[in-house]
Amino acid sequence: MPSIIERPSYKKPEYVVDDRPLFKKIHWVHVILLSTTPLISLYGIMTTKVHPYTFFFTILYYIFSGLGITAGYHRLWSHVSYKATRGLEIFLAFAGCAAVQGSIFWWSRDHRVHHRYTDTPRDPYNALEGFYHSHMGWMLVRKDRRALGYADTTDLKANPVIRFQHKYYPALALLMAIAVPTLVCGLLWGDYRGGYFFAGITRMVVLHHATFCVNSLAHTLGRSTYDDSQTAKDSVVTAVVTLGEGYHNFHHEFPKDYRNAIRFYQYDPTKWFIRACSVLGLASELYTFPSNEIEKGYVEMRLKEIRKLQEQVSYGVPLEKLPVYTEEEFMVNVRKLNKKWMVIGGVIYDVENFIQHHPGGVAFVQGGVGKDMTEAFNGGVYKHHRAAHNLLSQLSVGTIKKL
Repeated sequence: MPSIIERPSYKKPEYVVDDRPLFKKIHWVHVILLSTTPLISLYGIMTTKVHPYTFFFTILYYIFSGLGITAGYHRLWSHVSYKATRGLEIFLAFAGCAAVQGSIFWWSRDHRVHHRYTDTPRDPYNALEGFYHSHMGWMLVRKDRRALGYADTTDLKANPVIRFQHKYYPALALLMAIAVPTLVCGLLWGDYRGGYFFAGITRMVVLHHATFCVNSLAHTLGRSTYDDSQTAKDSVVTAVVTLGEGYHNFHHEFPKDYRNAIRFYQYDPTKWFIRACSVLGLASELYTFPSNEIEKGYVEMRLKEIRKLQEQVSYGVPLEKLPVYTEEEFMVNVRKLNKKWMVIGGVIYDVENFIQHHPGGVAFVQGGVGKDMTEAFNGGVYKHHRAAHNLLSQLSVGTIKKL
């Protein structure tokens, strides 16, 4: 494994022609890992009885390894959204090893690039290249690093925990992902086989695809709550699958915030874990984006959605495009042509098709034909509601100079 101390040279062309032969492009370690482990898991599920203790331990170990990614790799090291004591860092580093998703340095570097170049060719798991690509396809090939974006990783290289984990990652991954769960289940209640297949392999496979959903499902399913210029979405479904990483639109707008979910009813166990660590003195400087700016983004998106809805609603012919009638012309249409016209606020409305539907009765509308009913409409007789004002826009036939 290459040293993380040496800083690679990066070029910044928009597109780089990758002329390497196919067999050199394939990332064989990832291909083998991601193709064989599901098969091993399936075999274990079909041939191994689930011990109750192993079942519960698998869930706990899943949460442990999942937090290594969400609270550690993602929120602590990729985004530095809070500070952790050395003890918590070591805990999360080993938990991340159990997830088998690469070293902290490798994972965090690519994730920072993803945020800096979201939805562009420089994004390692560009969602615009399709669901499969962003879910796992991007890991099956060795991309030419020149084609990807650059992100500063100076802080990662300076961290001794990250350097140690990166250097010994293959051995640590085998230890934490396979050996530990197998031995725990075997030594404590005699279920080596279940520990290997369920707490080891199956847990790892499920966690793989749960995490991958942050790159794929979280950029496909849900709502653009704070911004619709990029593919990240907010979804409770994704949040449940990913230990709280589903409010992804919020996260892409405010990536340094230690929270993914900001509402009390939203599911974000990773946030709760970090907050608990803060209470215990293991975490500090939990960063939150200014609430006013968060709400500003929320309101702006709701206004944009409302404007889109408004464009689909008919408000009748604009007043400036309506024909203009004199008072005499108005009265001719009413008396000689028997038009059921009345005036409200300088606008002529044809109420013929509405007379029979007026809630107050036919007589009230009939009595206003040929008259200026502005005062009566606005409270002189009855202060009409918004629906009545909106309905008038569909009945307008002209404007009048003077009545």
